[in-house]
Amino acid sequence: MTTLFSLAGRTAMVTGASRGLGRAIALGLAEAGADLIIAARDEAKLEDTAEAIRSLGRKARVISFDLADLKAVQTAADALTRDNIVIDILVNNGAIGGWGSLHESTLDHWENMFDVNVSSMYILCRDLSKGMAERKWGRIINFASYVADTGRPNLSAYVASKHAVLGMTRAIAADLASHGVTCNAIAPGFFDTDMAAPTVGHPQRAKIFRDAIAIGRFGDPKEMIGPVQFLASDASAYITGHMLPVDGGVANILSLPIVVET
Repeated sequence: MTTLFSLAGRTAMVTGASRGLGRAIALGLAEAGADLIIAARDEAKLEDTAEAIRSLGRKARVISFDLADLKAVQTAADALTRDNIVIDILVNNGAIGGWGSLHESTLDHWENMFDVNVSSMYILCRDLSKGMAERKWGRIINFASYVADTGRPNLSAYVASKHAVLGMTRAIAADLASHGVTCNAIAPGFFDTDMAAPTVGHPQRAKIFRDAIAIGRFGDPKEMIGPVQFLASDASAYITGHMLPVDGGVANILSLPIVVET
């Protein structure tokens, strides 16, 4: 690990770290030298992730709360601040999805989507970036989506929430740029995770989505490690307010079957 990408001496917090992308990211940051604070609802699975981090020789602290419970999110942020816990890197990975036609979706569905995907992220960015700004170094990485600057049918609440994440990321980047803190977003495409199981595990749906991916396959969670390590390190010091697609080309490459005339 070169000095440019090393996270030795840094502490990172990752939400949604009990499984899937969040677990892979937490382990990847530990491999780069960071100590971890990991958060999610499932404390037992978080402990499994924590043990894997400790096996790499890094420290791991577990915090269990539900991103849908904004009071619990605020309580966690307050506790970290009160205990003078230094957080150099914040990875807001935790999120929910959810299908629903425009005319069948409820306001509760909309509000829950925004509580988890946007408002909880805002609380953590706002409160935990204060210490970063005081220390004149910090990295915030917010997880958006490949739909964060486009539209998809039957996903109005989800798409709107991810547009909000991108806008919030850019605004926070502007707020913190003069304090040595960068704020960027990552836009994942389709990854083989528990959250994507209804798609990945359904042969017909899986084929439709796979055919839309230029690379022709779903992503492995480990393929998210490199992009996050980059944005969390000194290697990305001159990058802020941007969104990095990690999607196998699904957003910007139109994958259509090649027709050969005979």
